[in-house]
Amino acid sequence: QVQVVESGGGSVQPGGSLRLSCTASGLSSRFFTMGWYRQTPGKEREFVAAISRNGGNSDYADSVKGRFTISKDNRQNARYLQMNNLNAEDTAIYYCAVDVGLIWGLRAMPQHYDYWGQGTQVTVSS
Repeated sequence: QVQVVESGGGSVQPGGSLRLSCTASGLSSRFFTMGWYRQTPGKEREFVAAISRNGGNSDYADSVKGRFTISKDNRQNARYLQMNNLNAEDTAIYYCAVDVGLIWGLRAMPQHYDYWGQGTQVTVSS
């Protein structure tokens, strides 16, 4: 059974930082594409970042470039999203999504990911 679990959300003041973690278990391979998405009430799920199966490629939404960094730790089958210089517009529920066979060109399309975590709340407020 595949399990995808996010952690690390919380509340932070503008300009602050958080690191989200996502671990995946039960997959057919330890090499998988992971995407981070976020969603606020009434809006569609928004692509944030993705990292390729071997970690050699990463991609970011324009709104987070230069502030967020996605990385991987193969030993723990974990992926991380380091979020710096947070602002109120970053407030959302953040989800990680994984897929073993995803073609890199589809990384920003949520419908192509097979497995999703339950989400973790990030609130940026003074």
